[in-house]
Amino acid sequence: MKTLVIAIGGNSLIRDARHMSVPDQYAAIAQTARHIADLLERRHRVVITHGNGPQVGFILRRSEHSRGILHEVPLDSIVADTQGALGYQIQQALGNEFRRRGLPHPVVSVVTQTLVRPDDPAFAAPSKPIGEFYARGPAEERMRVEGWQMMEDAGRGWRRVVASPHPVRIIEADAIRRLLDDGCVVVAAGGGGIPVVADDTGALRGVAAVVDKDLASAVLAHEIGADLLVISTAVNRVCVNYGRPDQRELESLTAAEARRHLDEGQFAPGSMRPKIEAALQFLAGGGREVLITGTEALGHAFDGHTGTRLVP
Repeated sequence: MKTLVIAIGGNSLIRDARHMSVPDQYAAIAQTARHIADLLERRHRVVITHGNGPQVGFILRRSEHSRGILHEVPLDSIVADTQGALGYQIQQALGNEFRRRGLPHPVVSVVTQTLVRPDDPAFAAPSKPIGEFYARGPAEERMRVEGWQMMEDAGRGWRRVVASPHPVRIIEADAIRRLLDDGCVVVAAGGGGIPVVADDTGALRGVAAVVDKDLASAVLAHEIGADLLVISTAVNRVCVNYGRPDQRELESLTAAEARRHLDEGQFAPGSMRPKIEAALQFLAGGGREVLITGTEALGHAFDGHTGTRLVP
């Protein structure tokens, strides 16, 4: 029996721009649940992490449109809200799939906090865009009145940017480990976890930031002693020279090979790069193996028929 941390990507939650409603998201999650259940039938212990970028954006837009009528919701609370809502959908979809198959596993969602350092350089140089686009005038007002930091985004308008600090520790890792020991399938670290900082007494406080989901998954996988970190994405294998005539799929990579490809600029910052960085972090911390593949190919990848495996 292996312990797996499966980080499901945005394509597991929202298929395309025409299917973004809550029922659409549930339908996508239900399809993903079938592939995860295939792994549970092999008697593995599973923790599921997930992204939340679009969902955070939806709540921010609602908050903007109700400005002056309702109070605004702080970003750390928004991450908590999306953890609860998406965790509910994932655990319901998985629970229904387990009942159909006669699997006994209870599914539990854990609202998860991720410790970050208050002196992380990301706080001095916020770069992660969130929320909607603004014209220059309203953007300048937000910066003056709300104290937001904003940047012009590729000619499409101005967007708020927040810090994306490096995850240090998953606060609820011990509780997650205990739930696994009791036979539960655990949904945790949604959206990278709620970013929190600790004061000198150890007291925690939420901060207006977002944590990369794949990096947080790597930290969680290390802390619970996972045998395998699985990072799902929109493609079945990692490629070099992506989108070019000489594109090449990679069946396996050592950490040194992956680092060399990173240094060569092979992986895009908003796409494959954070997944490779998370894989390298897990391996550097003593992890044995990382599997990157498409959600629908999880079973085939686990059997070695597709996917890219990264090893120390």
